[in-house]
Amino acid sequence: MKYAKDRIMKSSHTGEVLTEALPWIKIATGKTVVIKYGGAAMVDTKLRDAVMSDIVMLKIMGMNPVIVHGGGAAISENMERFGLPVEFKNGQRVTTDEAMDIVKMTLIGKVNEELVLAVNAHGNLAVGVNGADAGTLTAVQKSADLGRVGTVTDVDPTYIQALIAADYIPIVATVAKGEDGGSYNVNADAAASALAAALGAHKIIYLTDVDGFYEDFSDKDSLVSQMSLAETRAMLAEGKVSKGMIPKLQSCVASLEAGVPRAHIVNGTKPHSILIELLTTGGSGTLIHEDESSHVSLDDMAPLGNLASRLTENR
Repeated sequence: MKYAKDRIMKSSHTGEVLTEALPWIKIATGKTVVIKYGGAAMVDTKLRDAVMSDIVMLKIMGMNPVIVHGGGAAISENMERFGLPVEFKNGQRVTTDEAMDIVKMTLIGKVNEELVLAVNAHGNLAVGVNGADAGTLTAVQKSADLGRVGTVTDVDPTYIQALIAADYIPIVATVAKGEDGGSYNVNADAAASALAAALGAHKIIYLTDVDGFYEDFSDKDSLVSQMSLAETRAMLAEGKVSKGMIPKLQSCVASLEAGVPRAHIVNGTKPHSILIELLTTGGSGTLIHEDESSHVSLDDMAPLGNLASRLTENR
């Protein structure tokens, strides 16, 4: 048996959450948000579908999400299936010409298609793209030892902008066009950062498997809610960052230096973490911003009166 009082209490709580989200929705409406997607949230089908549902929610609220993805686990699985060695140097996949064929087959033909289908379960909203389409991403070889691993040298956002203008969610696989006429496997974090800058994104979100940046990973109370670009640079320079978090913070720094106002590190394995981070005062991960002026503007929320002052006390 269900009682009305329980429903009323639940509805009241839901109403409070929606009210708190209002100013954040107002700020982000019409803005482009680049989401780098990967890790355990990609491997687990239920988690993947939940993340895609949240991204659809952002679209319905009026934002313009752009998803950028890799697919390291799936690539390794397919390479083993085809009898190719899986080798890494300095944390990067050695990508021979044969391996590059597997990378393209996996990222474009499998992972990208699965993400498109997961989004389109909610309506025909997503379009699958790879970085070589319309010359969106151009790269050069990073190192002869790594083979077809590339560094992004140029971004042409025209095609992605056209998809956004047509009200689609672009889902971008990180295969780039090579200046030598071939294809390159490019790091998804770096590709997302470069694309966000070229699109003039409002913010970039890195989905990972931890809650954000911990000042001391062994101390779960040391999760950093927000920090400035200068503080982030200092943390990296002083060697205070765990090995696994270094590339994420470096990508956040690169994004901000290229003009993206805000970067977020969010745990993609936790339910609705994107929505909580973007649409609530407390957030759920770590926000990195250039300075206080790039954080929250009272002018943006002025029509909301006293509520704006209360919200800016936190995030």
